[in-house]
Amino acid sequence: MNLYDAVLTLAYPQICVICARSVECHRFGVACETCWRGTRIFTDEERICWKCGALGHACGRCDEMVFTAARAAGMYKGAMRESVLLLKRQPYLPRHVGSLLEAAVMREPLNRSTRIIPVPLHPKRLKTRGFNQASIIGQTVAKALKLPLDEVSLLRVSTTEKYRAGMDAKGRRDTVAGAFHVAHPRLVAEESILLVDDVYTTGATVCACAEALINSGATDVFVLTIGRAPDRG
Repeated sequence: MNLYDAVLTLAYPQICVICARSVECHRFGVACETCWRGTRIFTDEERICWKCGALGHACGRCDEMVFTAARAAGMYKGAMRESVLLLKRQPYLPRHVGSLLEAAVMREPLNRSTRIIPVPLHPKRLKTRGFNQASIIGQTVAKALKLPLDEVSLLRVSTTEKYRAGMDAKGRRDTVAGAFHVAHPRLVAEESILLVDDVYTTGATVCACAEALINSGATDVFVLTIGRAPDRG
């Protein structure tokens, strides 16, 4: 623990939202180091589906998905899940999560990206929330890669149900079909887009975004998320 963390812990003690122990390092956010150690973080050693990033070999379920490849920093469980939930409430990304995203995006094939685009919110949702959590992720990654952050080319033109937790993959795909539009095709043409969002669940949202981008001339669409939801099979 450095001096800054020691002073912060004494002045503003932070309790881990998972185990209720003290969070002694500010960079870990709302979870303690022990709970982070118990959270699965992805490295180069996993056997994954090259296209969608699912654990195991080629899954076959992503063959029709139009994005090039998708990766996540870790599983959407434990400390990773709590960090994402915090990001949905306030525009704050712990330094540890930022470091994990930077490590993920430096690996093949995401490191081929030339432009970063956050998954956009519909203007009504953006007004209600006050910020787009995907934009916070995009800012962090753009700084690490020194690539342009494009928040104007891709727009969300229709809303979906706020809660889709009970929907299957087809239901999620149907809710976002035609939901995205590319307003500036010349900015995405012949670019390798890095599309960023908070969680990869079924891939429905990023697929709808990727379809719009590919149809507007993007060469590739790579996907990066903080968490990967457990595979539903």
